[in-house]
Amino acid sequence: MMQRVIGGCGFLSSLSKRKGRVPLRLFATSGSSRFHSLVGGLWQSSNENTLLVKPKMPPCDFSPQPYESYPYEQVLKIRQRNLSASLITYYKKPLLIHQGHMQWLFDSEGRRYLDLFGGIVTISVGQCHPKVMVAAQKQLGRLWHTTNIHLHPSLHEYAVKLTALFPEPLKVLYLTNSGSEANDLAMLMARCYTQSFDIINLRGGYHGSSPYTLGLTAVGLYKYAIANSFGCHATICPDVYRGIWGGSHCRDSPVQTTRKCCCSPDCCEAKDRYIEQLKEMLNTCVPRRIAGFIAESIQGLGGVVQYPKEFLKEAYQLIRARGGVCIADEVQTGFARTGSHFWGFQSHDIIPDIVTMAKGIANGFPMAAVVTSKEISDSLNHAMHFNTFGGNPVACAIGSAVLDVIEEDGLQRNSEAVGTYMLLELAKLQDKFNIIGDVRGKGLMIGVEMVTDQESRKPLPPEEVNLIWEDCKEMGVVIGKGGLYGQVFRIKPPMCITVEDVDFAIAVFSAALTRQMERRAAAN
Repeated sequence: MMQRVIGGCGFLSSLSKRKGRVPLRLFATSGSSRFHSLVGGLWQSSNENTLLVKPKMPPCDFSPQPYESYPYEQVLKIRQRNLSASLITYYKKPLLIHQGHMQWLFDSEGRRYLDLFGGIVTISVGQCHPKVMVAAQKQLGRLWHTTNIHLHPSLHEYAVKLTALFPEPLKVLYLTNSGSEANDLAMLMARCYTQSFDIINLRGGYHGSSPYTLGLTAVGLYKYAIANSFGCHATICPDVYRGIWGGSHCRDSPVQTTRKCCCSPDCCEAKDRYIEQLKEMLNTCVPRRIAGFIAESIQGLGGVVQYPKEFLKEAYQLIRARGGVCIADEVQTGFARTGSHFWGFQSHDIIPDIVTMAKGIANGFPMAAVVTSKEISDSLNHAMHFNTFGGNPVACAIGSAVLDVIEEDGLQRNSEAVGTYMLLELAKLQDKFNIIGDVRGKGLMIGVEMVTDQESRKPLPPEEVNLIWEDCKEMGVVIGKGGLYGQVFRIKPPMCITVEDVDFAIAVFSAALTRQMERRAAAN
């Protein structure tokens, strides 16, 4: 089996030397007497009538309140009758979440789950974090809402605090309610400032599902059969695992792809080839002057895709040479999630012209932002642009508390240390299970790409991915999914997660993978 290149030094390097764990032997009927150190008892899968060994959860001293709303079956009926069918739910038996505490979720029956998806990467500092709750309650008791046609202190206090985290000239803030709204506004700014129209994005990128941002979102699952991409041009995604080019020295991650690479350490052939593809698009598909370029620092919904080092830096140079501005979508990578830096773009050694952010900005409260230069911001002055709820007092108070908690709880350091530990533990599972094709990411933004086998890199069929996913849920771990084929497990937990939580998650994931390999063997 091919070996991956694992980087890191000091404390992070020492994590990679920890003793690997033996995966669980799941089938109780097989007569196996091997038990993992985290065994917590037997459970019955909802997928099959088989008793299985369940890893033991780390302790939690929080007790949820009694559930007092509609019964589960009635909730399902209301969902079918009164809510749009486009609002999908996860799992064959959807979770009825009743309460949350830090990295834990509790369902209506009191069962506890380790949340490795953070409400789709929105819970940054922890469910119902005490300091954030106090800030929200205090502001609710003082002033719920007034638009920014009036002055109110929480908006101005937050503006000073947030913009202090950006380099010059990124010092002007505009607040909205969602990432889609933020990216809508970034597109408008780019076009007004440059007096040009065309914007380049990357295939696999997700930037929202509003009618405007659908043009930037290059994931087929989100595309309706209506005109939505006028002026937006999706270029090739520089994916070093699944793309045309890539190798074992390409990305900024503790774990590298197993693809062989003949590049020297100071030269990346894959980066050069993907840049040539961008040049070809600029020379053939767009006017000589363009409005801009948008990219996530690490693709989120697309499957935690990391680009070759230096790719974004050279891409920015090409875009600016055409008169365009560069937009960094930090909706998922911002607010310390990648660990090494507070903003994902800092890992690429670039300074964007416009930065958008949402999700973790207010720990799940509806809030988003655009930060740019005064020069670009002033391009909106030719007409009125207004957002009724953007920058409301409650959102600003919560956003301010989130910034305080990230600093006071050391969550950026925790993201780097615990995230690297988890990446390295997952890499060990890749050596044991041929259906794990790639482990990648940075900090607590992690992707595990599932394949039929490591040699072909063919995506694992959705039905097999779903079986693993369901088994993880049954054992108490909630994981996200993504990738262009639904083949990537997305792990983006609250940044308060601990090493003990990771050990439990790894044991559960190993158990689910072992069970899937048993199913495969039985089918053959």
